Amino acid sequence: MGSIWRDISSLWSLLVGLKITGKQFFGPQATVHYPREGVSNLNTFRGPIELKAGPDDPTRPLCIACMTCVSTCPSQCITVVKKKPPNTEPHESDENDKHMEEATEKKTLKGPSEFSYDYTRCSLCGLCVENCPKGALGFSDRVLLTGPSKEAFVFDLLAMISR
Repeated sequence: MGSIWRDISSLWSLLVGLKITGKQFFGPQATVHYPREGVSNLNTFRGPIELKAGPDDPTRPLCIACMTCVSTCPSQCITVVKKKPPNTEPHESDENDKHMEEATEKKTLKGPSEFSYDYTRCSLCGLCVENCPKGALGFSDRVLLTGPSKEAFVFDLLAMISR
């Protein structure tokens, strides 16, 4: 008696699975046949990360080189080198010049001198983008990426922002 119920249960499970498969088979396709059709939802595309520029200077990134992206990246595909502080030697100047120098030093102190990103190692998890305290990282919308070698996908993000 127990084996009959087990057989009926197995048959019922098979029929439920066939119903789901049939619904997906005869329903609308989710696959885009590129290049005959284009993709319409690029706003959700997660391409390689990129640095965002500051609102006042489009060649200077928002990044302050806090190293949060480097420490949260599980793939270890981000390398950031902090800028070295400028060598300030004491010299005679009036009080106004000192305040101007201090303001420019604060601006130049924070930031990366190098920011490289290996797209071949990236899992596109988004932890670096989510955890950036300044919002300096984002996903790009570069869909069509090609290259002759693996090294073509190691990006210098500082050089890309200054273009």
